Amino acid sequence: MIILFRSKAVETITRQEAKEMVENYKGGQFFTVEFHKRSDGSLRKMNCRKGVKKGLSGEGHRFNPASRGLVCVRDVQIREHRMIALESITSIRMRGKSYQVAPK
Repeated sequence: MIILFRSKAVETITRQEAKEMVENYKGGQFFTVEFHKRSDGSLRKMNCRKGVKKGLSGEGHRFNPASRGLVCVRDVQIREHRMIALESITSIRMRGKSYQVAPK
């Protein structure tokens, strides 16, 4: 049995456009992002949402994530909050469209 998938067009965007898309994405909506982790450089694919308050302690961060190029999201699969390093994003899928970030 052969299964054929429709290929969807992938738009290429700049690193700056990718940063702006994630930063300005409306809270509560799902999106998928692929990026390189700062800790070990491995590639991570995460389904997430911004603006989720559930599971927060109310203490806040000990630092400003935006000043370090990070954005806080809720990882849908493991149900915990995580940070995305904006400068290392390689691809984004939001609103039914796929975007590939152009290499430096």
